[in-house]
Amino acid sequence: MSSAWRAACALVLSLLLGACATKPQGTVVLLPDAQGRDTAVLVNQDGGALLLDKPYAAADLTNKGPLKATSSPEQVQAQFGAALAARPAAPQQFTLYFVEGKDEFTDESRRAFDGVLGEIARRPVPDVLVIGHTDRVGNDAFNDQLSRQRAEVVRKALVARGVAAQSIVVVGRGKREPIVPTADGVSEARNRRVEILVR
Repeated sequence: MSSAWRAACALVLSLLLGACATKPQGTVVLLPDAQGRDTAVLVNQDGGALLLDKPYAAADLTNKGPLKATSSPEQVQAQFGAALAARPAAPQQFTLYFVEGKDEFTDESRRAFDGVLGEIARRPVPDVLVIGHTDRVGNDAFNDQLSRQRAEVVRKALVARGVAAQSIVVVGRGKREPIVPTADGVSEARNRRVEILVR
């Protein structure tokens, strides 16, 4: 066999092997949880599955299914830094408490209100959910109205401080979702609250 023929065969063989090679089509990387909790994700592709259960564990998606890959914080930042920076801030929840039977803030919650405003201000397009609650004193109709009034007090205070009204949704839950379970008719300060979710 001539050397030219052998070179041609080697070229064809290398092209065939290249065509059959497993080529990454994308990458999945498990990021660490912001609160430090354990997380995991199961990557399924073309009948193959790969469990990622450690921070920065990675899988290359290929035409033959997912293959284990290596990754590090530095690699993730280099490859996905722009996308990570564009993520919206994680939702934040605040709880403000109210005087028994009224739609008035407790003194402590009046002081805590500025923290809610600060969180809203740092978001370019805030989305605010305000949920009013009561303790289990009084009937359903009274508590439904009171929980809604409490939520409205928060909404009005936010709007008065410059938050766009259309970015706030207000809901009253009455006495249906106590933080501290009690018998009907029991006064519990921690249940007289408004929860504010800022997204």
